[in-house]
Amino acid sequence: MTPPRKSTSEPRVRLNKERVIGAAIALADAGGLDALTMRRLGDELNVEAMSVYNHVANKEDLLNGMADMVFGEIKLPSHSDDWRTAIRKRSISFHDVLVRHPWATTARDSGTNPGTATLRNHDRVIGTFRNGGFSIAAAAHAFSAVDSYIYGFAMQEKSLPFTTPEETAAMAAILLAQLPASDYPYLAELTADHVLKPGYRYSDEFLIGLDLILDGLDSMRIESQ
Repeated sequence: MTPPRKSTSEPRVRLNKERVIGAAIALADAGGLDALTMRRLGDELNVEAMSVYNHVANKEDLLNGMADMVFGEIKLPSHSDDWRTAIRKRSISFHDVLVRHPWATTARDSGTNPGTATLRNHDRVIGTFRNGGFSIAAAAHAFSAVDSYIYGFAMQEKSLPFTTPEETAAMAAILLAQLPASDYPYLAELTADHVLKPGYRYSDEFLIGLDLILDGLDSMRIESQ
């Protein structure tokens, strides 16, 4: 008697919302949001696309969950640090998260149904400003300024056609060679005397800009008291 053949298919892992969202994030990390469809997500999870809808209501619900899971990766401001140190650490962590998940600069929660990680992060940031001596209005201004800078820098960084210092130098050299210095003297000067300096990395500008913002916020904090 011939023994029954063993199945060669891998056993299915029980789905839950967290696993669905994690797989969606992996797809978006690899190919951007355009690569994320319910069909591809189902293939990634080894299920029919309709099975995904047992865990997320629709594409918007999925994106909200992805945004919230990304916010969960951001280090919360520490109560043991002064406000500036805490916000600086959180801002660096936020920037690092957006570098890991470039699609997240444009895929934010709907605003009407934010997740718990998002709410926890926002609440801690506002609390850090308030406990640091900011008035309610000043805390609102500070929160907006910091997060707008982080998102904006990450979007600008994502759009650049280079990533390494070597690629940056090569692009800058090409630009400088094609740039009429007589027409654009300051752009030519910045390219030659700053961007083409050994080891220049655009990403290093992030901390410089962040510290400038924090300096300004400290002045506003004092004036608001």
